[in-house]
Amino acid sequence: MTGVCGCCGALRPRYKRLVDNIFPEDPEDGLVKANMEKLTFYALSAPEKLDRIGAYLSERLSRDVARHRYGYVCIAMEALDQLLMACHCQSINLFVESFLKMVRKLLESDKPNLQILGTNSFVKFANIEEDTPSYHRSYDFFVSRFSEMCHSSYEDPDIRTKIRMAGIKGLQGVVRKTVNDELQANIWDPQHMDKIVPSLLFNLQSGERTESRSPSPLQASEKEKESPVELTERCFRELLGRAAYGNIKNAVTPVLMHLDNHSLWEGKTFAVRCFKIIMYSIQSQHSHLVIQQLLGHLDANSKNSATVRAGIVEVLLEAAAIAASGSVGPTVLEVFNTLLRQLRLSVDYELTGSYDGSVNIGTKIIKAHEERQLQEAVIRTIGSFANTLPTYQRSEVMLFIMGKIPVPGVHPALPSTGSGPEGTRMIQVMLLKSLVQVTAGFQTTNMLTALPSSFLEPLLSFSLTEDPEIRLLVLQILLSLIDRHDNTPKFSNISIISDISVLKLKVDKCSRQDNLFMKKHGQQLYRHIYLGCKEQSSGRQHYETLFALLGLLSVELANEEVVVDLIRLALALQDLALSTDEAMPVFNRCAVHALAAAYLNLICQLTTVPAFCQHIHEVIEVRQKESPYLLPEDVFIDNPKLPSSLEKVEGEVLFLQSKITEVLGGSGYNTDRLATPYVPQYTDEDRLSKRKSIGETISLQVEVESRNSPEKEERTPAEEITFETLKNAIVDSVGMEEQERERRRQVVEKFQKAPFEEIAAHCGARATLLQSKLNQIFEITIRPPPSPSGTISSGYGQSQSRSVPIYEMKFPDLCVY
Repeated sequence: MTGVCGCCGALRPRYKRLVDNIFPEDPEDGLVKANMEKLTFYALSAPEKLDRIGAYLSERLSRDVARHRYGYVCIAMEALDQLLMACHCQSINLFVESFLKMVRKLLESDKPNLQILGTNSFVKFANIEEDTPSYHRSYDFFVSRFSEMCHSSYEDPDIRTKIRMAGIKGLQGVVRKTVNDELQANIWDPQHMDKIVPSLLFNLQSGERTESRSPSPLQASEKEKESPVELTERCFRELLGRAAYGNIKNAVTPVLMHLDNHSLWEGKTFAVRCFKIIMYSIQSQHSHLVIQQLLGHLDANSKNSATVRAGIVEVLLEAAAIAASGSVGPTVLEVFNTLLRQLRLSVDYELTGSYDGSVNIGTKIIKAHEERQLQEAVIRTIGSFANTLPTYQRSEVMLFIMGKIPVPGVHPALPSTGSGPEGTRMIQVMLLKSLVQVTAGFQTTNMLTALPSSFLEPLLSFSLTEDPEIRLLVLQILLSLIDRHDNTPKFSNISIISDISVLKLKVDKCSRQDNLFMKKHGQQLYRHIYLGCKEQSSGRQHYETLFALLGLLSVELANEEVVVDLIRLALALQDLALSTDEAMPVFNRCAVHALAAAYLNLICQLTTVPAFCQHIHEVIEVRQKESPYLLPEDVFIDNPKLPSSLEKVEGEVLFLQSKITEVLGGSGYNTDRLATPYVPQYTDEDRLSKRKSIGETISLQVEVESRNSPEKEERTPAEEITFETLKNAIVDSVGMEEQERERRRQVVEKFQKAPFEEIAAHCGARATLLQSKLNQIFEITIRPPPSPSGTISSGYGQSQSRSVPIYEMKFPDLCVY
């Protein structure tokens, strides 16, 4: 009986008859649409039969695949797609299982057309939003198979491209289907990401090579829009855009590994492109996570070649430029600490020629060149990071970097290396270059808080070192810090300008904070400018930078007192160039004369005192006729024509302090201060900067400058501190401590043992004495307004106002009406 039922079509189940009817006799005729509509209506009317329909279709498809009847395979997949799109009932889960089983069958085939057909069906399925969740569905096979298709090496290039594009679309479908469904397998797990991300990067990289060989961009067409590269990039962006905070690491780690395994850091171009896609695709608040991963990867590659580390640093540079402000995240100083550590290691590698400290002469030259490129890249990256920070954080970074610089006399050797003085010098240069990058464009309204003493003092100490490169870097940092109105380019060349209005200087009124800053640090700045001009190793660039610094002080931070001090400083520089005690070369003497002339020409026009300007211009005219080598136009050129010696520099070619004091005194400037020659104070900081030992110091000279009167400076004689002085001070202090201790004991004993009446009388007497003193102070400071009744003479010979009641006052007749 069973055999009879199997042979009779009328006795077959209805869903099987409906399924069989959609297949035509000739597969080329395609799906029978009328019968397909009947099957769809039946599936919607009896959803409980949907799983059986799927199972039967799957059975037929497997049989057709085995028999190579590919026309019927296509019809079966089309039918499955239509049923899948039409049915959204609760029992669709069982149908989906049959559908995925058929897709898997097609993907396992070695026929490219079947693989592409299965992928297209899966993509359609991935775009369907299911009403009911699935607890047991697995996509592991599809991730593996689609990743394998992305790496297809089929012989025919057109078919190979189609297979790879199908693999990319399949991965995109898996991501869409699983990324937002918490019940599905976590697509962000490393086991999946390690397949998906390298597959996408492989096609991205392959597409770059293909594009580089393309004959002309004019051949672009609609077909090229669906190239594997663009499709891969779109899929990669979609994947990253869906990444939450906890998934960023799993998405970025395979990128780093792929770039490592295929040596793609050295080329930089592809690595930079990958991370540009990453930084633009992820949510902006997650940018700092990518930065931190790059920094960690840089640390992990500390002993790799310089080109690899330079590639990572270059990617960091681009990533920091793309990320918004605050991209560095909560660990701001850790970012700079990592970069500075790489800078130190690079210096050590360059000097030793090896990563493990052993000298390898054969590779040292190549490595030194590569390490130098790495150092420049790190410095640029530090500046790029700093530009994303607000002012207060940039100040912290400046302090942090300054704390890393080896200060002469404090910690002169590198702690982590044995590279010696040369290593210390190179570290100083590199870190100061980093500070130049960090301070570029730095602007603040309050100089005192932005430049605390803990930063400014060690910075200025480097301006006294013997190394001209270090001194120049310090001056450039000072220019960036002081310049708040972009005036530095206007002082780039030292010259005598008859009308400074052509410079279009931006001058604002000096604020209270600026005045406080100059009161606190002004003398330090003047002293370092003076000593910088005195250095024999100073060259043309040093003097041009010093002129720019003087000009910026005049337009950014100058009040009347600062202007007077700057004029005194310029005259002191002239005296320095005239001094025979200093062993300065002829070029330096002429340069200092020219610097003083150019600055006095600038400051006289800023003060707008006609007599002052006239004197300065008269001296400049005399120099132009008699001594042109004392002017900047003849000194700061490529081949200056200088005399063999400067012995007869006198008379009308010099700026006279007495004349300047006289003309400025008539305009209200402080003549006593102007008439006092400027003398820099030498401190122990100079000895440290010159790396002199303590044994060379015979005695310390302590100068105490009285500042009680703003009009006059009085200097107390220097007190020499010798061994006897120190011994007597120690003995006297011990005796004073004993006397104070005895006095306190007597007071305590008195209050413990004396009767209450005596203590009360003592305290009352002190209160009476205090009250009498207060009354005297009030009589002196608080006086009533003068009255028409006149004044009376007090007993001390002073006139004292007498208060008269208003009704007793006698007013003049004109005041009464």
